[in-house]
Amino acid sequence: MVDYSQIRPDLNDVDMALWMTREHGVASIPISVFYQSPPAGQRLIRLCFAKQEATLLQAAEKLCAI
Repeated sequence: MVDYSQIRPDLNDVDMALWMTREHGVASIPISVFYQSPPAGQRLIRLCFAKQEATLLQAAEKLCAI
């Protein structure tokens, strides 16, 4: 889980996931999709680490550049 509130506090988690994919090539999962009624103001996304090591290293480099 990643708290992105210091990066893009203006975006909800769905928009943040889309932004990260489109602008940085790193896919994430918005946490709100797991709630019937998500907490207001929550700024969390989920990252998946079930990937090849090379893919994870590339993603880490991209995330560090944000």
